[in-house]
Amino acid sequence: MSPQDSETHVNVVAWLHIILSVLGLLVTALVFLVFVGIGLLLAASDETAAMGIFAVIATIIGGFLFLVSVPGLIGGIGLLQRQNWARILVLILSVLQLFNVPFGTAVGVYSLWTLTRDETQALFGETKGWSE
Repeated sequence: MSPQDSETHVNVVAWLHIILSVLGLLVTALVFLVFVGIGLLLAASDETAAMGIFAVIATIIGGFLFLVSVPGLIGGIGLLQRQNWARILVLILSVLQLFNVPFGTAVGVYSLWTLTRDETQALFGETKGWSE
């Protein structure tokens, strides 16, 4: 694989992680709004305890989805800037994405294949490959 091909693959990996993270943040906002909306509807019918429960559920689920999405966004932006810390972060996230069937698995495999190649490591200033 040529250095230009490596750059193209790294850019694709970066954008895939950015897009998936933005989608995750949109889902986070949607889940939060749905649960808070249900809680507000219940509050209108004098079910204040249910409103509190839905607010807690919205915060927990929304917070979890937010915490899962933000590292991918940061890592993708870092990859576009050829930061080695971002390559390591995205490698870790890619291993975790392998369990997110089917899209996460495909992105995880492609990211691992791209970011562990010697040619790609050279883009990030590393001289030693995985095989040495």
